Amino acid sequence: MCGLAGLFDLEHRRPIDETILHAMTRAIAHRGPDGEGFHLAPGVGLGHRRLAIIDPAGGHQPMFNEDGRIAIVFNGEIYGFRTLVTQLEARGHVFKTRCDTEVVIHAWEEWGPACVERLDGMFALALWDEAKQTLFLARDRLGKKPLYYAQLRTGELIFGSEMKALLQHPACPRVLDPTAIDDFLAFGYVPDPKSIYEGIEKLPAATTLTIQRGRKLPSPVTYWKPSFKSKPINEDAAVISLAEKLERAVEARRISDVPLGAFLSGGVDSSGVVALLAKRQGADPVKTFAIGFETGVDELPYARTMAERYGTDHTEERQTLSYLDAIDRQAAIFDEPFADSSSVPTLRVSELARRRVTVALSGDGGDELFAGYRRYRLFQTLDRVRTHVPQSMRTALLGPLGRAYPKLDNAPRWLRAKHTLLELASDSSHGWYRTVCKMSDELRCSLMSPALRASLDGYDPADTISQHWNEADASTALGRAQYVDLKTWLIGDILAKVDRASMAASLEVRVPMLDYHFVEWAASLPDELKIQNGQQKHILKRALEPLVPHENLYRPKTGFATDLADQMRREMPRLRQRLCSDAMQDSGLLDMQAVRSLLDRHESGKRDHAAPLWSLAMLEGFLRVVHGSAVQSPPKRAVERAA
Repeated sequence: MCGLAGLFDLEHRRPIDETILHAMTRAIAHRGPDGEGFHLAPGVGLGHRRLAIIDPAGGHQPMFNEDGRIAIVFNGEIYGFRTLVTQLEARGHVFKTRCDTEVVIHAWEEWGPACVERLDGMFALALWDEAKQTLFLARDRLGKKPLYYAQLRTGELIFGSEMKALLQHPACPRVLDPTAIDDFLAFGYVPDPKSIYEGIEKLPAATTLTIQRGRKLPSPVTYWKPSFKSKPINEDAAVISLAEKLERAVEARRISDVPLGAFLSGGVDSSGVVALLAKRQGADPVKTFAIGFETGVDELPYARTMAERYGTDHTEERQTLSYLDAIDRQAAIFDEPFADSSSVPTLRVSELARRRVTVALSGDGGDELFAGYRRYRLFQTLDRVRTHVPQSMRTALLGPLGRAYPKLDNAPRWLRAKHTLLELASDSSHGWYRTVCKMSDELRCSLMSPALRASLDGYDPADTISQHWNEADASTALGRAQYVDLKTWLIGDILAKVDRASMAASLEVRVPMLDYHFVEWAASLPDELKIQNGQQKHILKRALEPLVPHENLYRPKTGFATDLADQMRREMPRLRQRLCSDAMQDSGLLDMQAVRSLLDRHESGKRDHAAPLWSLAMLEGFLRVVHGSAVQSPPKRAVERAA
């Protein structure tokens, strides 16, 4: 895993400012502590930071083809690259290293932009072809690795693995995008292709950007789109196929010339990955890592059960967790507002793993592929009601009832009907939007300043959901919801969290369940194999029953279980100070009286506003740490190198 940065003169061949290129590259030094490299040519500059995983001695970047006219900076891993080496050698290509990066250069020579269709892995890359005067940017199918870019008023295109690299350029735009702020308040992250700043974009997952000097900057081109159309399959056959395909995905991700381990929470997904990794690793114990906290649900016993069953070399640690103390570091790591509070423990477990390994496998992706979140089951149930009750009747009867119904956060779950009534009054697309929102439209509107509301000019974050909903190739509403999550939540939240948190610790994380072959197969499964008799991830659990203890498979889902709501009440004076800071008030984005009212309601215990308050806390951290100052590399604890 690595970091890349670069500049490209879109019109001319003016000399690149080396000082800026070096600053951009060093801003992401945490992504690659093992080396630094640069390539300069007329009107183009490439920078690279290396975390050595494959061929540590020979894989330095930028890397070049035989005559030096093609240069590449690459972040990620290509699995099964040796098969591509064999194919390319048969076509006359000569390789100088054992590194997967070199494969991309020769694949470009052979197939041009279509080369990405032959790459199986996680990656973001920038390739310069001197002969064609072409810059080629690409991102992997699922968006595991990030890539930002911006066209400047100076006529340059700048790009990098993280936004902090771009922000080192003095001409980089720093104007907040009001629609991105609205998106963040709605979802807890800024969905691709936007960033928090106007003019800075994320290259979408599964797209390429081929830029020729002297021509207008084109739009990204999509090279992969998963289908969620169900294909009939016998359940027993699906169990066998799932186990085989997941084992192949785990095996592909074992390739490494440095120490490798796995995260182990004791849940379904991480337990399955560890079980299959142990099966392939044989007598060499798998290094596993688990983290727990002094408050909240204790998951360490479940991780310990798996570790003992497979004789792993297990490291666990129980820590004290203060969310408010973590805000500044989180803001510096993510560069833009990011409100998934599980990013804090994800960073902690990454730091724990990095003491002993350089690569870790994780279980991310299982919930999205096999409908593991509770929201999928509820949505499926409500959509069955929608199909039997006309939209006009639902809107007329349930809409007013839902708006009038009180929000009973502390009541038994069966009494908390407000959200359900409003969702039933909506069509399926808008119902899913309501499901995934962290803040309702009404709450967001009440928190915004009049100036921010006016600047939105009618913008609606629901349009992001409906766009992906309408483009989905799916048989059912559940399939559409999963596709939308794959294009929004998975990329913008889950994978962004894993990438930034792990790379802040200089750790490479690989995700077997997001092997694109496995994703395509899982997406084709009928709904009843994902959710059966109320049991979510049904087929995955069945496939893992021979490998994982029953209590690990069928315990209630908790994620990183912590006590955020209670912690906020205990530390309310500090939280108030943050949310009413000069940075927040001077931004002019929020109605400060509405913010104080939100704090009061949460402190009283009558309402649980932990999620929106955490979003506001992370917005404040961004405004103060990133937007209000020069961006620096994320503060980083000393990393103890593996022996």
